[in-house]
Amino acid sequence: MLKRLVGEAPMHDGLEIFRLASGLARHAGARQAVVATNIANADTPGYRARDLVPFSEVLAEQPPHPWKATRAGHFAMDGERAEESAHLIRVDVASPAAPNGNSVSLDTEMMRSAEVRQQHDLALSVYRSALGVLRSALGRGR
Repeated sequence: MLKRLVGEAPMHDGLEIFRLASGLARHAGARQAVVATNIANADTPGYRARDLVPFSEVLAEQPPHPWKATRAGHFAMDGERAEESAHLIRVDVASPAAPNGNSVSLDTEMMRSAEVRQQHDLALSVYRSALGVLRSALGRGR
C-alpha cells in the first residue's frame, strides 16, 4: 500500500472532469446560500434580490490550464468564498420592487432553488460516471 504524503491530493483531483464536477457542486452550494438569504429577507424593506452569475460564465473566465495558487484561499471557488466575492454576486434588477422596496419574489426563488438542485444532481452524476470509468480502467469494476 502506498503511503500518502502530507498535503498530497488524491489521484482523481488531478483530472479535469473531477475538477469541473467539483466546481459545479461548489457553485450550486454557494448559489443555494444566496437563494436562502433572499428567502430569509423576503419581508425586509429595501432588500434587493441577489443571485450568482451562471457557472458557465465563471467557467469561461478560467484559464485553459489549471490554476496555481501561491497561498491557500487565493482563488474564490469554494462555497463560502464564492458568495463573498463581489464579482460573482449580482443584484437582480429585473425583478420589480414592492412598495417597501423589496424585490424578492418567492416564486422566482423557488424556481432558482430547483435549478440549483438540478445543477448539484448533474455534478454528482458526472462525478459518479467519471469515477466508474476510472474504476473500470483500473480493472476494479463498480
